[in-house]
Amino acid sequence: MPRQPRKSDLARAPSSKASSAATHSAPPQAAALSGRAIVTIIGSDRVGIIAGIANVIAEANVNILDISQSVIREFFTMIMMVDLSAATVSFEALAGNLARKGSNLGVKVEIQREEIFKAMHRI
Repeated sequence: MPRQPRKSDLARAPSSKASSAATHSAPPQAAALSGRAIVTIIGSDRVGIIAGIANVIAEANVNILDISQSVIREFFTMIMMVDLSAATVSFEALAGNLARKGSNLGVKVEIQREEIFKAMHRI
Protein backbone atom coordinates (compact mmCIF):
# COMPACT_ATOMS: atom_id res chain seq x y z
CA MET A 1 0.00 0.00 0.00
CA PRO A 2 1.52 3.39 -1.04
CA ARG A 3 2.06 5.88 1.73
CA GLN A 4 -0.02 9.04 1.93
CA PRO A 5 1.85 12.30 1.30
CA ARG A 6 2.62 14.30 4.41
CA LYS A 7 1.99 18.03 4.76
CA SER A 8 5.75 18.64 4.63
CA ASP A 9 5.91 16.81 1.27
CA LEU A 10 3.12 18.98 -0.18
CA ALA A 11 4.78 22.22 0.96
CA ARG A 12 7.92 21.34 -1.02
CA ALA A 13 6.19 20.15 -4.19
CA PRO A 14 5.84 22.78 -6.91
CA SER A 15 2.27 23.76 -7.56
CA SER A 16 0.82 23.46 -11.03
CA LYS A 17 0.33 27.24 -11.08
CA ALA A 18 4.01 27.88 -10.35
CA SER A 19 5.25 25.43 -12.96
CA SER A 20 2.72 26.74 -15.50
CA ALA A 21 3.87 30.33 -14.92
CA ALA A 22 7.50 29.32 -15.30
CA THR A 23 6.88 27.64 -18.65
CA HIS A 24 4.80 30.53 -20.01
CA SER A 25 6.90 33.46 -18.85
CA ALA A 26 7.62 36.29 -21.25
CA PRO A 27 11.00 36.37 -22.97
CA PRO A 28 13.62 38.68 -21.43
CA GLN A 29 13.12 42.29 -22.46
CA ALA A 30 16.82 42.80 -23.11
CA ALA A 31 16.66 40.50 -26.13
CA ALA A 32 13.68 42.23 -27.77
CA LEU A 33 13.41 45.69 -29.26
CA SER A 34 11.28 47.99 -27.15
CA GLY A 35 9.23 49.27 -30.07
CA ARG A 36 9.90 52.82 -28.97
CA ALA A 37 11.89 55.55 -30.67
CA ILE A 38 13.10 59.08 -29.99
CA VAL A 39 12.23 61.83 -32.49
CA THR A 40 14.18 65.10 -32.35
CA ILE A 41 13.31 68.30 -34.20
CA ILE A 42 15.56 71.36 -34.34
CA GLY A 43 15.27 74.55 -36.38
CA SER A 44 13.90 78.04 -36.68
CA ASP A 45 10.50 78.54 -35.10
CA ARG A 46 7.48 78.90 -37.35
CA VAL A 47 3.78 78.08 -37.35
CA GLY A 48 2.87 74.45 -38.04
CA ILE A 49 5.97 72.49 -36.97
CA ILE A 50 4.26 70.45 -34.25
CA ALA A 51 1.14 69.87 -36.40
CA GLY A 52 3.17 68.83 -39.44
CA ILE A 53 5.36 66.34 -37.59
CA ALA A 54 2.43 64.99 -35.55
CA ASN A 55 0.46 64.40 -38.77
CA VAL A 56 3.28 62.32 -40.30
CA ILE A 57 3.46 60.28 -37.10
CA ALA A 58 -0.32 59.80 -36.95
CA GLU A 59 -0.52 58.78 -40.63
CA ALA A 60 1.95 55.98 -39.83
CA ASN A 61 -0.25 54.85 -36.89
CA VAL A 62 2.55 55.66 -34.45
CA ASN A 63 1.56 56.81 -30.97
CA ILE A 64 3.25 59.79 -29.29
CA LEU A 65 4.02 58.69 -25.71
CA ASP A 66 5.73 61.84 -24.48
CA ILE A 67 6.59 65.22 -25.94
CA SER A 68 8.67 68.18 -24.84
CA GLN A 69 9.19 71.34 -26.86
CA SER A 70 10.86 74.62 -26.25
CA VAL A 71 11.28 77.86 -28.14
CA ILE A 72 14.24 80.02 -27.16
CA ARG A 73 14.04 83.29 -29.04
CA GLU A 74 13.71 82.13 -32.66
CA PHE A 75 15.03 78.58 -32.10
CA PHE A 76 12.63 75.64 -31.89
CA THR A 77 13.50 72.27 -30.31
CA MET A 78 11.29 69.29 -29.68
CA ILE A 79 11.86 65.74 -28.51
CA MET A 80 9.26 62.98 -28.57
CA MET A 81 9.13 59.39 -27.45
CA VAL A 82 6.95 57.36 -29.80
CA ASP A 83 5.58 53.82 -29.79
CA LEU A 84 6.25 52.00 -33.08
CA SER A 85 4.51 48.74 -32.17
CA ALA A 86 1.40 49.41 -34.31
CA ALA A 87 3.15 51.30 -37.13
CA THR A 88 1.77 50.75 -40.61
CA VAL A 89 5.06 51.69 -42.30
CA SER A 90 8.63 50.50 -41.80
CA PHE A 91 11.02 52.39 -39.53
CA GLU A 92 13.02 53.46 -42.59
CA ALA A 93 9.90 54.76 -44.37
CA LEU A 94 8.85 56.70 -41.28
CA ALA A 95 12.34 58.22 -40.99
CA GLY A 96 12.18 59.28 -44.63
CA ASN A 97 8.69 60.76 -44.28
CA LEU A 98 9.75 62.72 -41.19
CA ALA A 99 12.92 64.01 -42.86
CA ARG A 100 10.93 65.17 -45.93
CA LYS A 101 8.31 66.91 -43.79
CA GLY A 102 11.07 68.52 -41.74
CA SER A 103 12.73 69.80 -44.91
CA ASN A 104 9.41 71.30 -46.05
CA LEU A 105 9.04 72.99 -42.65
CA GLY A 106 12.66 74.22 -42.52
CA VAL A 107 13.66 72.02 -39.55
CA LYS A 108 15.88 68.98 -39.10
CA VAL A 109 14.03 65.84 -37.97
CA GLU A 110 15.75 62.67 -36.84
CA ILE A 111 14.39 59.43 -35.40
CA GLN A 112 16.37 56.78 -33.52
CA ARG A 113 15.27 53.54 -31.95
CA GLU A 114 15.30 53.81 -28.16
CA GLU A 115 18.07 51.21 -27.83
CA ILE A 116 20.37 53.15 -30.17
CA PHE A 117 19.59 56.45 -28.44
CA LYS A 118 20.41 54.95 -25.03
CA ALA A 119 23.63 53.36 -26.30
CA MET A 120 24.80 56.66 -27.82
CA HIS A 121 24.10 58.62 -24.63
CA ARG A 122 25.52 56.15 -22.13
CA ILE A 123 28.24 57.60 -19.92
